[in-house]
Amino acid sequence: MVLHGRLLYAWLPLLVILLQAFHGRFAEGSCGNNKDGCGRDAICGIDRKTSALRCICKVGYTNTGSAVNIVCKDSCTVKNGRCGPHATCSHHAKTYAVKCTCNAGYINTGSAVKAVCNDSCTINNGGCGPHATCSHNANANAVKCTCKAGFTKTRSGSKVICTAKIRPNANWLQNGVTVAGGYGQGGATNQLNSPLGLFVDGNQTVVIADMWNHRIMQWKNGNTRNGHVVAGGKGAGNGLRQLNGPTDVLIDEETNSLIICDQGNGRVVQWSRRRGTKQGKILIRRITCWGLAMDEQRYLYVSDYVKHEVRRYQLGKRIGTLVAGVNGKGAALNQLNGPTYLSVDRHQNVYVSDNNNNRVMKWYKGAKEGVVIAGGQGQGNALTQLYGPQGLFVDTVGTLYVVDAGNNRVMRWTRQATQGTLIVGGNSAGAGANQLNGPYGLSFGRFGSLYVTDRSNYRVQRFSIA
Repeated sequence: MVLHGRLLYAWLPLLVILLQAFHGRFAEGSCGNNKDGCGRDAICGIDRKTSALRCICKVGYTNTGSAVNIVCKDSCTVKNGRCGPHATCSHHAKTYAVKCTCNAGYINTGSAVKAVCNDSCTINNGGCGPHATCSHNANANAVKCTCKAGFTKTRSGSKVICTAKIRPNANWLQNGVTVAGGYGQGGATNQLNSPLGLFVDGNQTVVIADMWNHRIMQWKNGNTRNGHVVAGGKGAGNGLRQLNGPTDVLIDEETNSLIICDQGNGRVVQWSRRRGTKQGKILIRRITCWGLAMDEQRYLYVSDYVKHEVRRYQLGKRIGTLVAGVNGKGAALNQLNGPTYLSVDRHQNVYVSDNNNNRVMKWYKGAKEGVVIAGGQGQGNALTQLYGPQGLFVDTVGTLYVVDAGNNRVMRWTRQATQGTLIVGGNSAGAGANQLNGPYGLSFGRFGSLYVTDRSNYRVQRFSIA
């Protein structure tokens, strides 16, 4: 008995080790087969202290039970995933972790990991600028900018640019200042090659459709030496990283993106303005687009130079509604001939540069024919005439500003006027500060400054109010 007791005592440590190893393998086997009833939304683990099995909810799921009896539910269904009342809870596509996205009208002042959603109007006035009041759209709660008294809207869309109201008899300095390009024809970052449409945002940043460089260039206010490529620039092509002869561009502030008329590819594309964007996405296919405009409800208007028509599109939809040019190519009031650039007012009336008819047409919403509001007296250089009109803008009181490309000038036509007034240019084609050579696009800056793409001089000129 003494001998057997001594033998048992000697073997006891080894027996303990063997039992622990056996228990560990049993536990691991149970986890491997998920026999402990953890369910599909949990994973089985082993408590390091007790070696007991325990269930842990997977990423993107929350335990609504207890530590002993867990119940895993989609985290987004439990207190909105802790995203708060002003955010939408979703899941990361790869990890399934909770993802909080601020709702329309709110902006994230936290981080990508922990969103803090505040009313957009309380942060930098919602991006409306100093001359506008920030509020919210009644239906979608998106930010709505309304110009204050004494200021007028010079761009349409949810985020407007408010400039000091331009007097009907205002004058501009006749010598322009080059704010982009001006270093000859070329593809360097300080050069342009047939600049066409342009857009000036609230920070006076100029975005330009650089046609034959197949790219969109951006010049920040004050930096006239170099711009940088914000879309395309990979040579002519139809890949999502490429453009082919873009003719117009606008900024959609709501999505912080560029909408581009990719004319050579017969499409309209959208590129995010966020850093690191490498390619765009196609919004509209099979359209010979030339000009773009967006109204306050964020409907997109696109001119088709070959079909001689203008259509209105709801963003995300690829079939548009015909709003101008209902009877094919021609010079009748229900026809267009080579429509190029567009403007749209708050009533969704559309203004069209009817290029080959040497006139500007206004199409009231729902109308079957348009009204001539400028030109229409044949090709010529009299004040009653236009020669190949291009970029245009109509302010809130109905005054039209239009690039009279063939006459190398910019004209102003007040409502119901029978002739226009010369604004800038008109000094024959040339490269002087008071001259233009094949002007195309037109846009206004915050203080009433006029920006014009001077195509054959490979530059953008800014003319300040006198």
